[in-house]
Amino acid sequence: MTLSTTKEKTVRELIENALSQAIYYEDYRTMVNQLALEGKASGPNQTEALANYTMLNDRRMKRFDKTVKVSEEQIETIKKLDRETIFLVLTESWCGDASPSLPVMNKIAQNTDKLNFKVVLRDEHVDLMNRFLTNGAMSIPKLIILDKETKEVLGDWGPRPQPAAQMVLHHKEQYGKIMPELKEELQQWYNKDKGQTILNELLTSLSLK
Repeated sequence: MTLSTTKEKTVRELIENALSQAIYYEDYRTMVNQLALEGKASGPNQTEALANYTMLNDRRMKRFDKTVKVSEEQIETIKKLDRETIFLVLTESWCGDASPSLPVMNKIAQNTDKLNFKVVLRDEHVDLMNRFLTNGAMSIPKLIILDKETKEVLGDWGPRPQPAAQMVLHHKEQYGKIMPELKEELQQWYNKDKGQTILNELLTSLSLK
């Protein structure tokens, strides 16, 4: 058995384990809402900052759940999906980039019976997260697109749509790190975009565009 085959098998085992513990988006939303009410965050680190981000994300996801619109043309594109597929996303309640992204993933899943959308917490699945790093970092949300039957990895996406990723890159080049102002700029961009860039990138990831 080659090293690559061994690695592939290990990834599949990690995916199978994650799927056995994954929850549906509706249950994730309930969990985040409860954490926000209790002044807590998901994950092992409980700080005031993470609790505040969780509360903020709960409000943002509630808004995006209502405001993300899928056009008739996009729905027709989604319905072209002919392979039983799973969206498995790694995230945490405090992740700012997850608040606009997960509602979009859920909207896609709502428009086809070919797609299951499942959520797991990153810090409970570090080994899997380490197989899907972004520039060496455990950046979330990270979406893994899977064939439902074989659990083959068809692709991945995240943690941000390309325009937002470019904003972060330019900011780091200018300041050497992420300053507080960037988070506000990103949220303004997400609010203005209304999830459309994420939606179109995900449709492309599904090989539907």
